[in-house]
Amino acid sequence: MIARMQYLILQNSGEVMACLLAELQGEDELFASANTLACVEMHLLRMAQTLAHWPEPLRLRLVQLDWHGWARLQDLLESDGQPRREEVWYGIHALVPATLELIAQLRHKEPAWFELGF
Repeated sequence: MIARMQYLILQNSGEVMACLLAELQGEDELFASANTLACVEMHLLRMAQTLAHWPEPLRLRLVQLDWHGWARLQDLLESDGQPRREEVWYGIHALVPATLELIAQLRHKEPAWFELGF
């Protein structure tokens, strides 16, 4: 059940970011828009924090996931570390899509982990 709730948090944040970024013309426009950037960073942090509490058995099944990248991004966002433009851009274009894809694959292979009653 926990994995399902965490999965839904990750999926929701990914969808919200996709909507926020859909209208933007690129990296410069994102970083010029303080409100959009703040919202994107909030969702990146939510995803990083969710993954930091990912159950260990599932963590071991996702060895391809860039755990170090997520931890680094979480540290930067929580501490308001600067500069972080490259890390945020990497999170948006590499961490988020890869993470959502890997978790979707795991959910397909091992659906019992993501059932409500588990």
